[in-house]
Amino acid sequence: MEVVLSFGWMALVFWLILRAYGQRGLLPVLQPAATAIRDPPNISVIVPARNEAHNLPHCLDSLLHQDYPQERLNIIVVDDNSTDATLAVGHRYADESRNLAVIECPPLPPRWCGKPHACWIGAKMSRAEDEWLCFIDADVQAECALIGSAVAAARSQELALLSLAPRQRLGSFAERLIIPCGLFLMAFSQDLETVQSPKSDQVTACGQFMLVRRQAYRSSGGHAAVHHAICEDLELARLIKQAGGRVVLQDGKSLLAARMYTGWKSLWTGLSKNLVEMLGGHAATVITVLLVLLASLATVLLPTIDGIRCARGVSPDCVALVPALAGTAAAAGLHIAGALYFRTPFWYGLMFPLGYALGACLAVESLRRHWRGKIIWKDRSYP
Repeated sequence: MEVVLSFGWMALVFWLILRAYGQRGLLPVLQPAATAIRDPPNISVIVPARNEAHNLPHCLDSLLHQDYPQERLNIIVVDDNSTDATLAVGHRYADESRNLAVIECPPLPPRWCGKPHACWIGAKMSRAEDEWLCFIDADVQAECALIGSAVAAARSQELALLSLAPRQRLGSFAERLIIPCGLFLMAFSQDLETVQSPKSDQVTACGQFMLVRRQAYRSSGGHAAVHHAICEDLELARLIKQAGGRVVLQDGKSLLAARMYTGWKSLWTGLSKNLVEMLGGHAATVITVLLVLLASLATVLLPTIDGIRCARGVSPDCVALVPALAGTAAAAGLHIAGALYFRTPFWYGLMFPLGYALGACLAVESLRRHWRGKIIWKDRSYP
């Protein structure tokens, strides 16, 4: 029995690694455009910001230094009733730039979530001649070629919505431990080939950067149609795809970076607010939690038990020790490679069982919040 379990464990690990590697090629990297875009369209970049005084200067500095023609680029900062200096930061930049405006959000209407409301207000204040709307989170920093490269890619592929996944910058212990495990989990579980297919009714998107053709945005109802959604990015992308628009998620690591959280507290509240939606619903979340915990335990327990029994002279366990160690070593190697990719010390990759265990705790907390019927994010409570 021990031999069967160990070989099964090794086979599972290698299958997951191959699956993750195969998914990698299904998320093409958006490279900087080689030449300037011809006949650049008008575009409004909308930055919803609530209590983002520490992030907003870096975001706006990068947007104001885009190599996109400035007369075609309009930047709108929407202050979502911030309680810090976000509004003052926005006005300071607006005073120094002709193509940057700051809008104060009206009070949040009933049954609206904060981000879709801020995005909707910003979209309504965009110029009538804008062909594209670009929604960027305040924690994103862009390379100077971002807007031009994204518009060129969306045009060439005839997209209604282009979403980009930024390179994640990880600073704290909690971020470095949990976020890479979460991204690996998505690579293990998602079928990007199906999700990205125009024939599929499934969709994937990243709300940190969404470039939307204005006509597709208006036809789908825009953020007003997803005013209640915590995962407004996925819901908006789904509406646009259902309406016949082509929706694609690409890897934006060459052109933008983001740090979503600054430590355990912000990571706990930020991920638990929508982890159930990200994992596909309540039942899928429960199943994922159980599988993740079993795999985390197997990583440590299988080679340990086989090693102890082998040392006591149990021959079958000596045979089982080889595939058990091979599976665990392969899993460790994958996560060490992930740690190095995120430019963090390699030993974070060795602690991946703890990362997945804490991620399971986050999923349980997300379930608890949904069952309780209340989600708290940025000092607001949503049903």
